[in-house]
Amino acid sequence: MRFLKTFGFVLCLLPAMAFAKNKITVAKDGSGDFTSIQKAIESFVPTKEKYKTIYIKNGTYNEKLFIDEARHHLVLEGQSAQGVVITFTQARDIWRCENPNDYGAATVNVMASDVIFKNLTILNDYGFIAKGDEVISCPNEAGKSSTSTIQNYALPREKGEKDGEKIVRKDGHQFAFRSMPGATRLQFLGCVFRSGGGDTVSPWDVDGGLYYFKDCIIEGHVDLYCPRGNALIEDSKFICHNLSAAIWHDGSAKESDKTVLKNCSFEGKEGFKLGRYHREAQMYLFDCHFSKEMADAPIYQSGDRKLEWGHRVFYKNCKREGQDFAWFKDNTTAKSSDFTFKKMFGKAW
Repeated sequence: MRFLKTFGFVLCLLPAMAFAKNKITVAKDGSGDFTSIQKAIESFVPTKEKYKTIYIKNGTYNEKLFIDEARHHLVLEGQSAQGVVITFTQARDIWRCENPNDYGAATVNVMASDVIFKNLTILNDYGFIAKGDEVISCPNEAGKSSTSTIQNYALPREKGEKDGEKIVRKDGHQFAFRSMPGATRLQFLGCVFRSGGGDTVSPWDVDGGLYYFKDCIIEGHVDLYCPRGNALIEDSKFICHNLSAAIWHDGSAKESDKTVLKNCSFEGKEGFKLGRYHREAQMYLFDCHFSKEMADAPIYQSGDRKLEWGHRVFYKNCKREGQDFAWFKDNTTAKSSDFTFKKMFGKAW
């Protein structure tokens, strides 16, 4: 009997020992510590400034991920970006008709700071499988002209929408990635983000957002890349399936806030526009390459909000397949080397 009790105690300790490791493995076939990425995330008790890694073996993981404030200094690293696919079907409008804010509206939802994503495909496939637009009951949000959430991000209104109902567009807001205010110092290395709608990649901390992307692919519809605060993206590809705008920025917290794109390429639907902004913004594009499908339309302000800092969009050494347009000719003395990771983020990272 004593042996059985002792043996049982040892078995109870084994999961805790796995949770304490600095690196654990997720594998669909059961060969790792977990078969679920979310369960692996929940197993970590982080320590300050010491990163812990969840290594994810190739496979398709049909799950929505939540990384709350307690899971800081976390690395999610895939075996390969093509082989590790994290996918969930979620229209933002449907989520928000049942929930008070956007935490949970994406495939990957983040409230924690100091998180690194590496070699992953993150997919929100709602727009790829929906048969068309639909009308749903929505007493929380629909028909309201003022903001009603704790984040002051109201859902957009659709023409003909009735009070208490929501028109859910097949290509409406669909987050693959969404981070909440307070989540900063986020890195994305060798990742693929895809959605069948707009706002595919939405890191949204306007007051203190610091975001770094390298060697990524971002595919979606309007505003498919829409950081708030400060963002640097290098050596990445954008694929836009909407005519309104590929990129967007909100730098309204501080006049110095900016989004910088270096050596990035843009392609998409015939006539797609490069970008827009609704609030104070500052955009720099260095050594970027545009496909012949891009429209002859400069990055523009959408809406009639009065902006204190004016139109701040800068280009240096950008090229378009076939023919350059006058609006993206060099218009800044700044250099690409002025915007390295260290120079942009400094001691704040």
